[in-house]
Amino acid sequence: MTMSNRLNQYLAANEVNYELVPHRHSKNSLSSAIAANVAAPLLAKAVILEDHEGRKIMAVLPANHKVSLRSLGDKLNRDLHLLKETQIYPMFKDCEHGAIPSLGGAFNLEAVYDDLLVEAKEIYFEAGDHSNLVHMSRKSFIQLIKDAKHLRFSYQSVH
Repeated sequence: MTMSNRLNQYLAANEVNYELVPHRHSKNSLSSAIAANVAAPLLAKAVILEDHEGRKIMAVLPANHKVSLRSLGDKLNRDLHLLKETQIYPMFKDCEHGAIPSLGGAFNLEAVYDDLLVEAKEIYFEAGDHSNLVHMSRKSFIQLIKDAKHLRFSYQSVH
């Protein structure tokens, strides 16, 4: 597997320039950044949350950060919790477990993006497997997320 079919179709439909960056097999976003020799703050990881009404939301943040559920929940006026991995797998059937591309629109999911990503000059994110990253310019990334919320809701967990 390389790129998720849904992601591939989404990128093609939105006519953005990107490149695939292959790397040795990894287990999570932070190890993907290390394997691809990419600075962790430039790699956008997706975390799937659920609110008190059962609505799913993709929170996208730098790979070396963690979601502050309290901060994000307060800003969205929702009680949020992490979904269990077994609840996430069926939502991303064309992706390897744990290699979720960080574009909610490709999967018909509401998404919120940490402001730190919007400030980066370039962005990387999982392609849907544990051996490839998608790399694109800030301009292309912003084009894809222009209709999503941009908030500050994460804190650095790894330096």
